[in-house]
Amino acid sequence: MSDLASAKPKKLLDQLRDTIRIKHYAYSTEKTYVHWAKRYILFHNKRHPAEMGAQEIEAFLSHLAQEGNVSASTQNQAFNALLFLYRNVLHLELKAPLHALRAKRRQHLPTVLSKNEVSQVLSGMQGLHQLMAQLLYGCGLRLMECLRLRVKDIDFEQSQIVVREGKGEKDRVTMLPASLVEPLKAQIAFVTRQHERDLLDGYGSVELPFALARKYPNADKELAWQYVFPSDRLSTDPRSGITRRQHLDPSGLQRAVKAAVKLANIGKPVSPHTFRHCFATHLLEAGYDIRTVQELLGHKDVKTTMIYTHVLNRGPKAVRSPLD
Repeated sequence: MSDLASAKPKKLLDQLRDTIRIKHYAYSTEKTYVHWAKRYILFHNKRHPAEMGAQEIEAFLSHLAQEGNVSASTQNQAFNALLFLYRNVLHLELKAPLHALRAKRRQHLPTVLSKNEVSQVLSGMQGLHQLMAQLLYGCGLRLMECLRLRVKDIDFEQSQIVVREGKGEKDRVTMLPASLVEPLKAQIAFVTRQHERDLLDGYGSVELPFALARKYPNADKELAWQYVFPSDRLSTDPRSGITRRQHLDPSGLQRAVKAAVKLANIGKPVSPHTFRHCFATHLLEAGYDIRTVQELLGHKDVKTTMIYTHVLNRGPKAVRSPLD
C-alpha cells in the first residue's frame, strides 16, 4: 500500500488551522477560531459539525448568552468562527438567515480622557511602555498595530508612520509626532544593535507577511523588517517552529496603563485602546474635518467615526434651537 493511500485524513481542527494559515489570518485569530470550534463540538457531545447546522449554532450561542453570560461581541466572535468553519473548511452554507444568528450589540459611547488626564497617565509610565502609549495617543494606533510596527514603517523624512495590514487587512498612513522622533530613533538604534547580536548568534530572522519569505529569501534577516518593539527574548514560532524574536506581548502595556491610571487616581475604565478614542476626540475638538480623522483612524465608514461627535456633544444635543 502506498504512503498516499495509507495516509490518514487530517482532523477537522487541523484542517481549520491550515485554512486559516492559507488565508494569512493572525495567529491570535487562529487560536480564537479553533477554541470556538472545539467548544461548539463539545457542547453538542462531539457530533461532527457537518451533521449540524444553523439550529445547533443558535443553541450554542444561546447557551453562551444565558449560561455563560457572555457579551454580544463574544457571541458574534463565536459565530464568526463557526461561519468560517462551515464556509471555508466544510464548504457548507447555513440555511438560516445569518442576521438572525448574530447578537445585537448595544451602542455605547467610548471612554475618553481629557488632555490633562492623558498627560497624567503618560507621565505615570516609563520606558518602552510610555513610548508605545504615546504612539497610541499621538498617532491613533490600535495596540496590535503599534506592536507590529517594523523599522521600515517609520518614515522620518516624511514625518509619517505607515500602518500595514490594519483592521480589515488595510494599509493607511498617519502622522509621526515631532516629539517622538528622537525617542523612536533611539529605539531603532537599540533594535539595530540587538539585531546585529542576534545575527552573530545565528538567529535574526523575523516572520514576514504572506509569501514574501519565499519571494525574498534573505529579507527576514534585514533590519528594515525587524519589529520596532521586539521581545527581550527569543522564542519558537508556534507555526513554523523557527526560533525568532517576536514583538512584545500586549499584556505588558495593558498592565502598565492600568497601573498608571491607578496612580493618577482616574476613576474611568481605561485600556490602551482608550488612547485611540482620545486621539480622535481631541482632533475633532481642535476643529479637524471628520473625513480626515476617518482616514487617520482607518475607518471604512464615516458612521464609525461619527460616534466621536456624540462624545463631543456635537450631535443633535449641541444644536441650538432657533427659538433660543
